[in-house]
Amino acid sequence: MFDMFGMMGKIKEAQAKMKEAQEKLKDITVTAESGAGLVKATVNGQRQLLKIEIDESIMNVSDREMVNDLVVAAVNNAMLTAGERAQEELRKHTEGLIPNIPGLDLGSFGL
Repeated sequence: MFDMFGMMGKIKEAQAKMKEAQEKLKDITVTAESGAGLVKATVNGQRQLLKIEIDESIMNVSDREMVNDLVVAAVNNAMLTAGERAQEELRKHTEGLIPNIPGLDLGSFGL
């Protein structure tokens, strides 16, 4: 027989673990670079941009478009990596609580 109360308890436990894991995501930091290290972007596991570092050698470059492209590439790389690490962290914290449902994307939980 289906245990409704047991299932509700599991759901509440999973929600609490998910919230705890999401709070810890701000402690994950990822730095990615572009242009062989000329531009570096640091983001956290909540996909918040924390820092941009631009090498002085390109600060006087007349090609602003190139600098803009390097910044965008570094930020996008950092965001992608941070998202992957955040999903790993959420999986680790909710392992065994959320059933392995094909197509379940933890990204739908705010990542």
